[in-house]
Amino acid sequence: MVGIGALPARFRRPRLLIVGCGDVGQRVSRVVPSSAAYASSAWQVMALTSTPERVPALRAMGVRPLIGNLDDLASLQRLAGVATHVLHLAPPNPDGDVDRRTRALVRALGRRSRPIKLVYGSTTGVYGDCGGAWVNECASLAPGTARAHRRVSAETSIKRFARCFGVPYTVLRIPGIYAPDRAGGTPKQRLERKTPVLVPEADVFTNHIHADDLARACWLSLVGRASYAAVNVTDDSDMRMSQYMDFAAAVYQLDKPPRMTLEQIQAHLTPMALSFMQESRRLVNTRMKTRLGLQLRYPTVREGLTQIPQPFHPSHR
Repeated sequence: MVGIGALPARFRRPRLLIVGCGDVGQRVSRVVPSSAAYASSAWQVMALTSTPERVPALRAMGVRPLIGNLDDLASLQRLAGVATHVLHLAPPNPDGDVDRRTRALVRALGRRSRPIKLVYGSTTGVYGDCGGAWVNECASLAPGTARAHRRVSAETSIKRFARCFGVPYTVLRIPGIYAPDRAGGTPKQRLERKTPVLVPEADVFTNHIHADDLARACWLSLVGRASYAAVNVTDDSDMRMSQYMDFAAAVYQLDKPPRMTLEQIQAHLTPMALSFMQESRRLVNTRMKTRLGLQLRYPTVREGLTQIPQPFHPSHR
């Protein structure tokens, strides 16, 4: 592995590659140049995109676009050695139990000088149904859906690559992402559609993270020197799904959602939405706070749904 100091002078500034530069990736790109720790060393931010139409928008954000497709290994050859830091936020392929996209990415990254830090955005769905118990990062993985199995596959590929080449890595396990300024980032539309929730005796615990806090967690993972292994990135909310929806209804001055049994609700939800109502867990976020040093700007959904978004400041770790 080649460190930054061993590179030619023109390549010494840190170079971040974002794979999957959607809403969260774009928020990360806005955080990067604001860090006090790196204020004297401007970062170059790149993003892999399979859509040429996105090129102008990425450039307008100060991000250098790289055309490539995770489903086409040959198109990823240019990624070898291009970045000192890699943030992988792209979703897995939509079928099967194996994430072929992450396998293709790490294969491309391994062809030349490897990155000095690799961060992957996974999902808390890898834990499966925990019956409402508190879950930390040492819990056994028990994915209950093909979607979650693909995430476990991706985590495995990341770990194998990191251990093979001695690259520090972090797997961020992410629950439901929300933000008022994120497309579909609040429950308002579900409330307007009168989407039902479960009756109290069948209700599940749900977990959330504000998109801005998630972006800061990604950044802290990238600049940290250590391997943080797996980290639950979740806020301090301790709520069942119906409580969350009732609170949102009050915020938006809408009717509370109707209650139904699990059997009744199946006719009203997509298979993906239904899967969220069949898994219940509460996430321990101690490692996020102590190892990453993240101080939540939005400690619970109560602040996140009601406060005006705040601009990033270096003192806000």
